Amino acid sequence: FEQDIKLDDLETKHFVLVHGGGFGAWCWYKTIALLEESGFTVTAVDLTGSGVHSFDTNGIASLSQYVKPLTDFLEKLADEEKVILVGHDFGGACISYAMELFPHKISKAIFLAAAMLVDGQSMLDMFSKQVIPDGNDLMQKTQIFVYANGKDHPPSAIDLDKSLLRDLLFNQSPAKDIALASVSMRLIPFAPVLEKLCLSDAKHGTVRRFYIEAPEDNAIPITLQQTMISSSQPEKVFRLKGADHSPFFSKPQALHKILVEISKMNKA
Repeated sequence: FEQDIKLDDLETKHFVLVHGGGFGAWCWYKTIALLEESGFTVTAVDLTGSGVHSFDTNGIASLSQYVKPLTDFLEKLADEEKVILVGHDFGGACISYAMELFPHKISKAIFLAAAMLVDGQSMLDMFSKQVIPDGNDLMQKTQIFVYANGKDHPPSAIDLDKSLLRDLLFNQSPAKDIALASVSMRLIPFAPVLEKLCLSDAKHGTVRRFYIEAPEDNAIPITLQQTMISSSQPEKVFRLKGADHSPFFSKPQALHKILVEISKMNKA
């Protein structure tokens, strides 16, 4: 019956894609093409200091500053206009932040191998919850802390060791996409990773949430994805078989099918 639903009958056919830490709007190039070919409207944002956004990532002091391109976009939407937000990786925390501010403009929120945090939690808190005794070794080996404000201050950003990127983020992705990422990725700002989110039932809690699991993810392992899902049950969980941390590269068609399916899901 899904097929019978016409795009014009949907609450919205506008997807807003929000990249993860170090990535930019460029990482969604396959998803943008597939959704547009299917008749959807797509906006992929570059968060502050990401992609082609001309700002020094080391200068980002807060989550609100980092997500400003997204919140500015939502603010400018007409009042009756709604969008479907998709957040990947740290973009999950960013869409949660936006859901708290603009719940009436967000039809659905989709977390793709993403940080789906609860009130009072930061991205760092989420990672420290990992069940694995020694945490994620690969993640720790790949991260290089940048101290633009001097060693006596907290890190200003995190860089990723290019030689380990494939194993951490792209273990199932095509070589061409890994090459694209290796010349396009930028620093991950550190302050937003430490910031605890303020999320309320009255705002954030009113938006319909969906989670897409990536079982082969080495950056946010499936056990950690499931811990987040169980601590904050979304409406429905999908599993992208064979997807690594970057499903927009490793499983673009299957990801596309799930996004379209979610767009057509009416309230039960």
